[in-house]
Amino acid sequence: MPLPETDLDAIRTHSRRLVRRLGFLKPELAESGLPASCVHALIEIGTQSDLSARDLREILGLDKSSVSRLLGKLLAAGLITETPSLEDARSKHLSLTADGTEKLAGIEAFARSQVSAALAGLSAGQQRVVRNGLELYADALGGMHSPLQMLAQKLRIQSGWQPGLLGSCIEMHARHYNRSSGFGCAFEALVAGGLAEFATRLDRPVNEIWAGHIDERIAGTIAIDGEDLNGAASQGRRPQLAHLRLFIVDPSARGTGLGKALLGEALQFVDAQAFDETHLWTFKGLDVARRMYEASGFHLAEERPGSQWGTPVLEQRFVRKKP
Repeated sequence: MPLPETDLDAIRTHSRRLVRRLGFLKPELAESGLPASCVHALIEIGTQSDLSARDLREILGLDKSSVSRLLGKLLAAGLITETPSLEDARSKHLSLTADGTEKLAGIEAFARSQVSAALAGLSAGQQRVVRNGLELYADALGGMHSPLQMLAQKLRIQSGWQPGLLGSCIEMHARHYNRSSGFGCAFEALVAGGLAEFATRLDRPVNEIWAGHIDERIAGTIAIDGEDLNGAASQGRRPQLAHLRLFIVDPSARGTGLGKALLGEALQFVDAQAFDETHLWTFKGLDVARRMYEASGFHLAEERPGSQWGTPVLEQRFVRKKP
């Protein structure tokens, strides 16, 4: 239903006010010393793993030459690095340097402070109206036609074993962690052996696995093991600890919301089973995943050096208490 012209003009006016007050017309954004396009690029590179220049073009809606220029600025400033893809020599994966991580932390702190100060005088209900309204408006402007949004509309999550699930899970882990962390055969064998053992226990109600599909292709997995952390002595009793395992999303599905959806399914299962705690093991440096875990109620409980992955890393254990 078309809006009256007065309402259209009001939305346009408020949009211009929003752009000005957030500082997008200034030569630098968020007191970062960087223009708005570079700040947006830095945020996306820092919050998504396995991002390439092509991915960044799609996310930011910029042409190839514009993205090349802004990446050149970030490279020259020492804020990002480019790593050639092992699968496609023409593609390079983007990641933040230590200086880039520090710069992004400053940008995030400034932005959170700016938003918090603006919303401080509003009621909780008014704050929800602002959040939901901005989300609806952004989706309407995008038209839900970007490549990532079109992929997101094709996502489907299915629980339980299905043909090809085990092989896809192993392959996604092996390819991703070889590319991002240099893990080799020992890591793939570790994943394969653990998954093979876990698969024999999927008929028990405290264990479950989910696959995320794009059309008919498996593009992500996650599992809850309700037995391996409880020990033999706990058999026959209500399980206390859940083990979140085998969480992986294929690079082609990153940014679609598949990871968040898989994690949500797993934690809904955990809560329905009334586990006291959910534990997961990972290693330091996977900042995007860590932010997702912490947003879902996990906290870092332990760090220790380890080499079970095939390469020495600082292992991390995250814990989520029963809500």
